[in-house]
Amino acid sequence: MARIVGYIATSLDGFIADANESLEWLEGRGEATLGEPDYKLFITRIRTVVMGRTTYDWLIRTGATWPYAEQRTIVVTSRPIIDPPASIETRTDIDALVAELRALEDGDVWIVGGGRLQMAFLERGALDEVEIYIASSMIGGGYPLFPPTCFKASPTLLSAKSLGGGMARLHYRFD
Repeated sequence: MARIVGYIATSLDGFIADANESLEWLEGRGEATLGEPDYKLFITRIRTVVMGRTTYDWLIRTGATWPYAEQRTIVVTSRPIIDPPASIETRTDIDALVAELRALEDGDVWIVGGGRLQMAFLERGALDEVEIYIASSMIGGGYPLFPPTCFKASPTLLSAKSLGGGMARLHYRFD
């Protein structure tokens, strides 16, 4: 059974991007030493990435090379994707998607990007772990790490570590 995980950075005041969808507040953290949880190591165990349409559209607007060429990619959307940069699947039903992902046996699943999709998985008891990288920047608004809902949880803190460069890592498991 596949593990479904989150791996995301946030500002100290709880935003994953500013109001203009910029991540400039996250840049310049070269002094941070991620060690074992480094993204390059993290992505090697990921076989499937799942993202919402907002994250997909943001990635396309950046004009960068598609970052998930080695992974199966699923975009949760109700709108068709025209001329995708890679082989991309779409889904509309999150409950059916959770069941599909749980049946996978070829590696972990990463819920990429925004907090809305991660919250949808949390509300269904389908996010197993999340690694949150906190930058010592306050950006005053934008896209929240997790949108406000009535969802309540008490995840288990697996580790907390200062990484230097104004970064800290919190690793939680949801039981």
